[in-house]
Amino acid sequence: MQPAERSRVPRIDPYGFERPEDFDDAAYEKFFSSYLVTLTRRAIKWSRLLQGGGVPRSRTVKRYVRKGVPLEHRARVWMVLSGAQAQMDQNPGYYHQLLQGERNPRLEDAIRTDLNRTFPDNVKFRKTTDPCLQRTLYNVLLAYGHHNQGVGYCQGMNFIAGYLILITNNEEESFWLLDALVGRILPGSDLRTRSPWPVTIHTQMPHTPSSQPRTPATPAASCRAHEDDGHQSPSQQGMERTQEEDYYSPAMLGLKTDQEVLGELVRAKLPAVGALMERLGVLWTLLVSRWFICLFVDILPVETVLRIWDCLFNEGSKIIFRVALTLIKQHQELILEATSVPDICDKFKQITKGSFVMECHTFMQKIFSEPGSLSMATVAKLRESCRARLLAQG
Repeated sequence: MQPAERSRVPRIDPYGFERPEDFDDAAYEKFFSSYLVTLTRRAIKWSRLLQGGGVPRSRTVKRYVRKGVPLEHRARVWMVLSGAQAQMDQNPGYYHQLLQGERNPRLEDAIRTDLNRTFPDNVKFRKTTDPCLQRTLYNVLLAYGHHNQGVGYCQGMNFIAGYLILITNNEEESFWLLDALVGRILPGSDLRTRSPWPVTIHTQMPHTPSSQPRTPATPAASCRAHEDDGHQSPSQQGMERTQEEDYYSPAMLGLKTDQEVLGELVRAKLPAVGALMERLGVLWTLLVSRWFICLFVDILPVETVLRIWDCLFNEGSKIIFRVALTLIKQHQELILEATSVPDICDKFKQITKGSFVMECHTFMQKIFSEPGSLSMATVAKLRESCRARLLAQG
């Protein structure tokens, strides 16, 4: 591509990320020229919907969210649909109280260690930028570490919190959205052991390939934690779950369970891929653990991740399975060419690249058509059986 052609696409995207040298400008321009029309049309409809002041749960809102929340409305919609706004309103001053709480040098040092590793390709997180979002990120993670003794701080949370900060431009809102994601939307929660000022830190350093600098490479070396429910007040009201059942506890039973759930769904909906996995003896954790732990951050393009999160905040964790199934189904022929474990691992890296995932509007349409019916009731039933099987295996 000639320099004149290259200059037509900005070097830095709207969220502050530098586009890589091998970025496909031509394909992006072709996609964005049509997507811009969609964005404009959706923005007009959302503005009309929000004129009443609220974001009511309705079939209309669900349809609108699936078609994408405009950037200018995204923070507000996420806050309301996730319950984060209600939590913030019910607990005025709580976030700032957390920041002023008892100091914990281990927690502070662990967070500071990861600040420079968070989005090194995003200009907004660089120390040379004024204002630099590293301080905002530090505050959000520190407050969450004080808020939830099961999590404290663990690697991987910085990337999720970073995305929230880029969208909200508000650290208190980012804190409550992080609490909604980690505590309510993802499976598992421990409400029994948290006090107002607890801290637990998990700081094992993962080995991260240089080609993927922003996210942990394996589940065991990344987010080890358990969460509290995003819809619970700081006074610990509501349901209780065991800490071993979530994504981020040392046992990581919730993560292992959901990987097994995906395996069951693949066997039912894509039997040829399921048979290949069994024949090669491939563990799902080798292929998709980062998808679940990082909620597709640094795996899929930024705008695609945000469109996924639109639906995740509204419809819950079944969206993760819809995305995973769509990626696998769309590339089934490629995957079935694999003849070894390293080969299939490489295929699973390939399927998260290219125009299919870049064209986020078409991609989101696919996740609600390709996998077929998939209710939370179905996911819950599969989780129950898979969890029981894992526990029986010891």
